[in-house]
Amino acid sequence: MPERTRERSLWAWGWREKFPDDAARTGLTHLAKALVPATMPAVRPLPPDEPSVPAATVAVPDALAAFSSQAPHDRAMRSRGRAFPDLVAGFAGDYAGAPEIVALPRDEAEVTRVLDEAGARGWAVVPFGGGTSVVGGVDSKLAKGDRAAVISLDLGALTGVREVDPTSRLARIAGGTLGPVLEDELGTHGLTLRHYPQSFEFSTLGGWLATRAGGHYATGPTRIDELCHAVTMITPRGTLATHRHPGSGAGPEPARLVFGSEGILGVITEAWMKVVPRPRWRATASVAYKDFTAAVAATRALAQSGLYPSNARLLDANEARLHRVRFDGTSVLLIGFESADHPLGAWLARAVELAKDHGGEVVSGPSESDASTRTGAAGAWRQAFFDAPYLQSAMLSIGVLSDTFETSCTWTQFPELHARVTSAVQRALEEECGGGIVACRFTHVYPDGPAPYYTFVGPLRAGGELAQWQALKSAASEALSAAGGTITHHHAVGRTHRPWYDRERPQLFADALRTIKHDLDPRGVLNPGVLVDP
Repeated sequence: MPERTRERSLWAWGWREKFPDDAARTGLTHLAKALVPATMPAVRPLPPDEPSVPAATVAVPDALAAFSSQAPHDRAMRSRGRAFPDLVAGFAGDYAGAPEIVALPRDEAEVTRVLDEAGARGWAVVPFGGGTSVVGGVDSKLAKGDRAAVISLDLGALTGVREVDPTSRLARIAGGTLGPVLEDELGTHGLTLRHYPQSFEFSTLGGWLATRAGGHYATGPTRIDELCHAVTMITPRGTLATHRHPGSGAGPEPARLVFGSEGILGVITEAWMKVVPRPRWRATASVAYKDFTAAVAATRALAQSGLYPSNARLLDANEARLHRVRFDGTSVLLIGFESADHPLGAWLARAVELAKDHGGEVVSGPSESDASTRTGAAGAWRQAFFDAPYLQSAMLSIGVLSDTFETSCTWTQFPELHARVTSAVQRALEEECGGGIVACRFTHVYPDGPAPYYTFVGPLRAGGELAQWQALKSAASEALSAAGGTITHHHAVGRTHRPWYDRERPQLFADALRTIKHDLDPRGVLNPGVLVDP
């Protein structure tokens, strides 16, 4: 279907036409029952196509009229992100917290105009990229508090690759550029940003930078802040544009103030990004393990080898089943290499040798191919990776809870952290849902530690969905905190993670951040309640 005719779902993940029909959801009930016997899945009626949105309580100021909307659909679409509580509210047709105004500035001057108007009137502003936050980062109702109105500042009109420097391998890209648009436009120059988060299709460059997003690649420079050369952010006090250089020792790095600021200090309007030639060669293999501990040891050896594979994804047995990679109770390590410069057989051969040294059995590959093809377990995993958010929405519609959380820790810490987390979440599933499963995969691996990513699935209790989820999320977060893991590796803080983020960060830094927030946003209009208190 041509993209111009496609419409995003108001409440579920992704494109509306990709949501399964009743027949497909009936089939999903059988799969859910097989995976989680405690469930009693059933197809539930879907919410109406048109949202019921309260009338706006304020008028659009004249200064914003040319690029703003109060249409019910526009306001409903920007009410919240796509966390599990957001899905529950959307499925129930609850848009009571919709923003009063949706602003779609066409240039940086209009961004400034929005901030000026909001500051003068005491309204809140929530910067909005693709709306894929899973931590309450773009929730208009929570941002509003006791203010008269919220403006959702949608960066969608600030889009495109504005300039390319092929000699330095840099590209200047607008902050509202969606992942597919960014890659298509870079592709005309034979280049790629090489950043593919799970939300790639629906998230923006500015959103990635504001949340310090992690991409699909498992090693090397995969986090978005590692790929940024310089960045421009418009604050209520003026424009903060960082110096362009490949490296500097000139004091604390200003860009570090922008990365991960989650819309509380300003609006990211563009950035110079480090780009690379598109890969020509790909080499892949998958290795199965009967013992998860041995699989972890093999993954650590690979992460510390200096080989830097593009993919080093470890799936435990439950994760392999959930993502249709393996069904025999084994864990699997997916290994991949990519290059624009040379074939990769020697690198893959050494990686497979390391994996076999820890008792692994090669079940796919080693194989080399043109980089335009994706086959075998790695190809199946990649497709399942991008489809997973669709599956979560569909599972909710048949009465099954599924969600994820992630962390990072040292290799030394991982055994205890993994035991604590799986035990705590499994216990909470038994208490809150009557049963369920916990799965684990490594999304990224570093020489000093992994980034474990957990999925939990269990039966929903009609009317008690949020209470169940809150109990499970709290159990997981407390276990992560107690075991020394970070509260988030790449999902950001938002409002959901605030209690544990407040414990994790040094108090002196919290004080400094509040001071910076006040200096850049004196009236506190930007995304109140995120990272620091209003």
